[in-house]
Amino acid sequence: MKKMVKAAILGVAVLSVFGLSGCGGGGAKSAASSKPAASSAAPAQKESALMQKIKKDGKIIVGTASGFPPYEFVDTSVEGGKKIDGIDIKIAEAVAQKLGVKLDIQDMTFQSLLSSITTGKVDIAISAINPTDERKKTVDFSDVYLAGKQTLLVRKGDEGKYKSLADFSGKKIAVQKSTIQEKLATEQIKDAQIVSLTKVPDALLELKQGKVDAVPVQNIVGGQYLLTNDDLAPTNVFFEKYNGGAAVAVAKGSDDVVKVINEVIKENTENGNIDKWVKDMTKKAVDNAKK
Repeated sequence: MKKMVKAAILGVAVLSVFGLSGCGGGGAKSAASSKPAASSAAPAQKESALMQKIKKDGKIIVGTASGFPPYEFVDTSVEGGKKIDGIDIKIAEAVAQKLGVKLDIQDMTFQSLLSSITTGKVDIAISAINPTDERKKTVDFSDVYLAGKQTLLVRKGDEGKYKSLADFSGKKIAVQKSTIQEKLATEQIKDAQIVSLTKVPDALLELKQGKVDAVPVQNIVGGQYLLTNDDLAPTNVFFEKYNGGAAVAVAKGSDDVVKVINEVIKENTENGNIDKWVKDMTKKAVDNAKK
């Protein structure tokens, strides 16, 4: 039964993304008609500043926030333990390959990702970012490449206490700062005592130590942590009115870069790579956690 519950929470819906003519007249020549005919071809669209920078540098700088497996996590199998891997990194690698440039991954806190785009510290950000209307005011987004429900994890043995969001009223809820989970918990759990922390593992540690009552997570991430933490349990309680997913954030005015990213998402959704990356990176993250 435990394996069935854990498998159920791992379910994730992968979204398929499908994210002038001239004419001449006869008659006597005039000063105007003696001029060379204007080209009927549309002028080439000027490359965005971001695309020019990426090509000039020969690399694309990608911001991410590790600690959110299987989307992104530190690969402990690599000597030094500094390499970041995950579903999002596979997508970033495909984008770099499509552009014909090198990939430079910058690991940072989640709350600093979007500001790092606007200040030019990174070129794009990919870290299971939900493209909310508020975030769209400062950056643009690609098509959604993965979508999933938002749920809550609790300590093992407490799952029977919670049948609905109302049962979490007044409880201490630990969240990762500046995430959709923080927003949903604040808006949908009445009188929730929100404890905002830097990383999801920090929030889960608070939960395991009994300092908070629950941690909201996206279901694919929750399933990942359930596989490596026998003292945690799912609740089968989900947040309402949530239709978001994960998308890549890009500086405004970079439509040509967004177009390339959308092509990568579409191609790798249709050929099954994204489904494969979800399975492979989930397994890899679990193996890493066991070491």
